[in-house]
Amino acid sequence: MQKLIEKCGQIDKIVTIEAMGIPLATTLSLNMNIPFTIIRKRKYDFPDEVSVEQATGYSNSKLYINGLKKGDKIVIVDDVLSTGGTLRAVLTALKKMGVVIKGVFIAVNKGNVAKEIMDESNVSIITLVNIDIIDGRVAIKST
Repeated sequence: MQKLIEKCGQIDKIVTIEAMGIPLATTLSLNMNIPFTIIRKRKYDFPDEVSVEQATGYSNSKLYINGLKKGDKIVIVDDVLSTGGTLRAVLTALKKMGVVIKGVFIAVNKGNVAKEIMDESNVSIITLVNIDIIDGRVAIKST
């Protein structure tokens, strides 16, 4: 993932979404010497906090963005892309904030939603492994 992110050029921050993307963002941040920020599930009431409504195939909730400002050049990293509800909401909010999204990097893509989101958002999404669940079993489509 690091080699792919390095192709994006200058990055101000690595961004992830609580909670499972945190180990990826931490490792990348330390290896690349780029700070990271976490889009949180808990409100902190900071002055510039942005609230994001997320609806996934599993739940509806709010996320909170702190530590990003207009013009910041970022990449988003996460563990799994499944229904796409969280990523869609986050991309919309970040674009409204004026954040420059240089790319999205996902470890595991479950299903076919990545291409739809790329077409809608005009943001590159790179996935390391693409899977489907067939008859209750994981089927690897590509790596």
